[in-house]
Amino acid sequence: MKRITSRENPHYKALQRLCQSGRERRKSGRVLLDGLHLIEAYSQHYGVPGELVVSDSGACRPETARYLEGLVAATTVTCFADALFGDLAVVDAPSGIMAIVGQPQPACGLDCDADAVLLDGVQDPGNLGSILRSAAAAGFRQVVLAVDCAQAWSPKTLRAAMGAHFQLDIHEHGDLARFLAAYRGQSVATVPGGSSSLYSADLGQPLAWVFGSEGLGVRPDVVAATQLQLRIPMPGTSESLNVAAAAAICLFETIRRRHAAQSSLTTAASG
Repeated sequence: MKRITSRENPHYKALQRLCQSGRERRKSGRVLLDGLHLIEAYSQHYGVPGELVVSDSGACRPETARYLEGLVAATTVTCFADALFGDLAVVDAPSGIMAIVGQPQPACGLDCDADAVLLDGVQDPGNLGSILRSAAAAGFRQVVLAVDCAQAWSPKTLRAAMGAHFQLDIHEHGDLARFLAAYRGQSVATVPGGSSSLYSADLGQPLAWVFGSEGLGVRPDVVAATQLQLRIPMPGTSESLNVAAAAAICLFETIRRRHAAQSSLTTAASG
């Protein structure tokens, strides 16, 4: 393990540019994974990262020390003095270990016959990460982000998603209206004044769920491209829901409804 203590070290300077600049990360096609949870989630799908950086104190933590001991020789590990590592921090409360990996690409192209989650102007990385986490948990593998969404692979989005990225096909800079025009399932926008309730809609066929920005919702032209506009019933006095909460409600209502329908079919067949 190589140890670096000087801010003038060329490798440290290059890594600092990568950590501090989203533009640099996009240009290089590299992603920063902060913390063992993300690193291990990545490893399950893509193998052990080729480059790791740790802080002096981070390397001494028992779980990190065990992980480092089990690494293959091909992994490069660099240790920085705590003060230097702190200056690299890409999230609040850094964990003391980061991996630098190439940005994973979608396993396949857009599928107009499969379930999908479309995001229009979701700009908060925490909300975006939470939606990705819900999508992965609900089995919605395909996610399409409009150009004005937060960066899917930013450190804050990655931390909020808790490893969900590596279970999804994430398509950034997508043309939502174009995708919806070609979609062969049912496209659904969540709209406060939607004509139908979520709880009365048919959710059995493949769905393209569309969720909009925190303040403005789904853009009118994108709403117009959907076949169904639904509202989430809210008997309380709140005017709206957080977009991540709304997405979780809709996705898991879809799963609940499909499970109930399948159970009914199974019961009818056995009877």
